[in-house]
Amino acid sequence: MKTTKGIILWWTLFCLWLGSCSPVPSRVESIRQILSDPQTDQVLVVAHRAYWRSLAPENSLAAIDSAICLRMDMVELDVWKTKDNQLVLMHDPTVDRTTNGRGRIADMTLAEIKQLRLKDKDGRLTTHQVPTLREALLLAKGKILINLDKAYGYFDEVYPLLEETGTTDQIVMKGNAPAAVVQKDLGPYLEHILYMPIVTVEDEGTLHAVQDYIDLLHPVAFELVFPADKEAFCFRVTQLLEGKSLPWFNSMWAGLSGNYTDDAALTDPDAVYGHLVKNLGARLIQTDRPVELLEYLRKHGRHK
Repeated sequence: MKTTKGIILWWTLFCLWLGSCSPVPSRVESIRQILSDPQTDQVLVVAHRAYWRSLAPENSLAAIDSAICLRMDMVELDVWKTKDNQLVLMHDPTVDRTTNGRGRIADMTLAEIKQLRLKDKDGRLTTHQVPTLREALLLAKGKILINLDKAYGYFDEVYPLLEETGTTDQIVMKGNAPAAVVQKDLGPYLEHILYMPIVTVEDEGTLHAVQDYIDLLHPVAFELVFPADKEAFCFRVTQLLEGKSLPWFNSMWAGLSGNYTDDAALTDPDAVYGHLVKNLGARLIQTDRPVELLEYLRKHGRHK
């Protein structure tokens, strides 16, 4: 009897020890768990063009690193292809606005683009270079999710980079093609990446399009764009998504989510972020002011 009790005690202690040594979910796994839970009350913060309000230029490695250090959940990055078929990060089709150079990315080689230097948010020249997508993926590996914009048309060239860098599970692709077209274009990849439709809220046809996406693609989230006069209809869309997919809204400027903008949130965050979260059900917000949004969400228990 004593021996049996001893074995039970030993086994109990061993199980407790084993539990304490269980691997802690990685940062990326934790974010994906929230993103994959249609019942979550947490709100994920997406840094538009990474965190460019720091000293780092938009779409730069330093801006991505800042977003990681500040515990943001996702960075939105823009991808273009060079003349020699290399994928680089930049929002515009030309280098004019964000660098000290001029010309279309499609007409320049990677070597030529690497000679340029990026400008910060005030237009001042920095020492930062235009990064390749591969460099960005390696920096972000295991640390943050990545929303790729402008990459739909050449995703066949993007996907090998994701496999090479081991970042497939961090990618959220997006686009506005109809569900059947997405299924045809990205079919082989949809088992490995997350895809998010971009839907502009307009009329009853929007509801049918959203239902098609749900039926064919089962997306974890929808990026919803609505003008101010379509807010009531947008509410109908979020009701349709309830329990199925998470609503994503953009607060960068007016016209993306009505008039609920980052600038307005500086004076009344409840009227902007609070409204998007509580009344429209936002569970992802893409923002140009991710630090302020994080502060608001944490204060209200919506971001751990």
